[in-house]
Amino acid sequence: MSDDLASDAPGPEAVLPQAIRKLAPGKLVIASHNAGKLREIDALLAPYGIRTVSAGDLDIPEPEETGTSFVANAELKARFSADLSGLPALADDSGLSVEALKGDPGIFSARWAGPKRDFGAAMHLVEQKLEMAGEDVGRDAHFICVLSLAWPDGHVESFEGRVDGVLVWPPRGENGFGYDAMFLPNGYHETFGEMDPDKKHRISHRADAFAKLVAAVF
Repeated sequence: MSDDLASDAPGPEAVLPQAIRKLAPGKLVIASHNAGKLREIDALLAPYGIRTVSAGDLDIPEPEETGTSFVANAELKARFSADLSGLPALADDSGLSVEALKGDPGIFSARWAGPKRDFGAAMHLVEQKLEMAGEDVGRDAHFICVLSLAWPDGHVESFEGRVDGVLVWPPRGENGFGYDAMFLPNGYHETFGEMDPDKKHRISHRADAFAKLVAAVF
């Protein structure tokens, strides 16, 4: 073998990239008990003929989210549901990150809403913390969504989406869920809470992650 050819060959420690696994037609578990997320994911999956069932419908409990990142928590939830159901499972971990709050609430976005998932209180808490930070702080924020697709054998694929915007106060709109009513995406005049759901599905962090997932696994 020539030196040139030898230099192109992978060394003993090299790891060759694995091909992304494709999702076969059939039933898919949505590893969530959040009604708002379930509605959005069902709407995104509808054009692809995937038959969905929620973790709640299968009596699969919510695992403790012990990860330190959106990816870690999404993969944890997807693997948990895939393992217990014996079916492929799709999990979402998402949240609001506020620049002036050093990324908070971030992966703790749902926990800021408390055990009763009171996002009205959570939005008030965000606003209160911004006021405490001072009048000169910016209101830039972004939503992050990681979608993880896991198979019962433990294989998992993850895809991250993001949308940037600013926070408004008071909250506006009754659509959406979570922090949507205080989030104004860049380039738009409506908050996610005011926006028609079909429009939000085209531009949201979840739509961004979903587009990447579809391109890879369908």
